[in-house]
Amino acid sequence: MRLKRRMMMELKFRVAARIAKPVHEVFEAVADPRQLSHYFTTGGARGRLETGATVTWDFHDFPGAFPVYVIEVVPDEKIVLEWQANEGEAPNVEGGEPKDADYRTRVTMSFTGLDDGRTLVEIAEEGWRANQGALGASYGNCQGWSQMLCALKAWVEYGINLREGMYK
Repeated sequence: MRLKRRMMMELKFRVAARIAKPVHEVFEAVADPRQLSHYFTTGGARGRLETGATVTWDFHDFPGAFPVYVIEVVPDEKIVLEWQANEGEAPNVEGGEPKDADYRTRVTMSFTGLDDGRTLVEIAEEGWRANQGALGASYGNCQGWSQMLCALKAWVEYGINLREGMYK
């Protein structure tokens, strides 16, 4: 008799970047919806990221504004968010449409001041179910958070909006 082993995978990722500005300035560029709307949420952000808040983010490359649930904020240190998981293709990748699932994923952003005056920003996301659609969605989110870090760096260090005209 053969025993079949089912390998369980945990879908999660972590991306990071160093921003050449002090922690408080970098943290505020994420927590403040006016700043976030300039370089990341191409359709706008409504509501400051504060513990217990539900804010709205809108992207030109994603169909419609959606809620973001702020679980925890430690000023200048950490932001923990949850948002609706999806188990489908990103809308602009191979023409697929996102498929909302009945659960949320968790995003943790950490801000660490470095000895040289820069800030290390780490973003981790986890909580997808282990299936092919969720795997594809997690790759899309990993790409999105990597782009967010690049856009954050360009915005905070140089005042440049990298996403301007990128999606619409």
